[in-house]
Amino acid sequence: MQLTTPVEIKKEDINIDHKSRILLLGSCFAQNIGARLQRCKYSVCSNPFGITYNPLSISTVLARVLKGELFCEQSPEIFEHDERWHSTLHHSDFSRKSKEELVETVNRALQKAHEQIKKADIIIITLGTAYVYEQKSDGCVVGNCHKLPASRFTRRLLGIDEIVEKMGEQLKEAIALRPNVKILFTVSPIRHLRDGAHDNQKSKATLLLAADALQVLFPGNVHYFPAYEIMMDELRDYRFYAEDMTHPSAQAIEYIWQKFAESHITPPSLQLCKEIEEVGRRLAHRPSDAESNAYRKFIVDTLQKIANIKEKEPYLDFEKETVQCNTILNR
Repeated sequence: MQLTTPVEIKKEDINIDHKSRILLLGSCFAQNIGARLQRCKYSVCSNPFGITYNPLSISTVLARVLKGELFCEQSPEIFEHDERWHSTLHHSDFSRKSKEELVETVNRALQKAHEQIKKADIIIITLGTAYVYEQKSDGCVVGNCHKLPASRFTRRLLGIDEIVEKMGEQLKEAIALRPNVKILFTVSPIRHLRDGAHDNQKSKATLLLAADALQVLFPGNVHYFPAYEIMMDELRDYRFYAEDMTHPSAQAIEYIWQKFAESHITPPSLQLCKEIEEVGRRLAHRPSDAESNAYRKFIVDTLQKIANIKEKEPYLDFEKETVQCNTILNR
């Protein structure tokens, strides 16, 4: 008996392993996948400007990362509101109490992303919504409104051609920099129901068609992973949503991750992921008796597992885990 409608995932020419350098940009789905990759110790730079939803802002972020153009205290994106300093290109996670601290924080993240993209093998871009907010003062699209009055913005739905033109400019630059780079688009499965059910569907359809057009423009470099389709078809049940009924549940995120991993990560690298995550689970374990010989042996065995991984893959960083183990043993 078949209880779901399986989504076919095309076998793309994308083979991620632990030596791949990966840059992720876009909505919180990119954040989820990025966190999982980081947990498995891949070389990852994830959302250096924070979560970004619309394709024009993502294009602006990509342009800035490609150029490595730093911000300064006079940058037009930087402003003060409610006793905190913000950037219209950055998520509120970057907001700070002083302008100097904000500039230092955003530039540190930008420099890291610039170094990553110069060596990037994979760029994963997750598009969240085709709706944008433009500042009435200058017509610029913002990545985040930072709770400024709605009267300062005009909200509109992007057109497919507009997305393709703007995003295409930056993809062309990225491919010129890294001719063999693989750019993997996804459309976020998170529903923007504040737009209304119908407008949300119009938005997602616009993003899907734009992603398809970019694949045609850049064959061999640009690919697509059907995260949105997996959520809508294979996981078509509210038990796969969080309490807000819009975000995927932890179980759904895990399911989509498994689909992603099976289709785009090499089998040896997947096996290495399992070994790395086993170390993480062992260190997250809370014993009933932390002073027992049995627990000490458990930690010694964990150190041996780390040593076994390092023997095979010496470039992986287990300093934090090793310190944690030694701290427990030296108590």
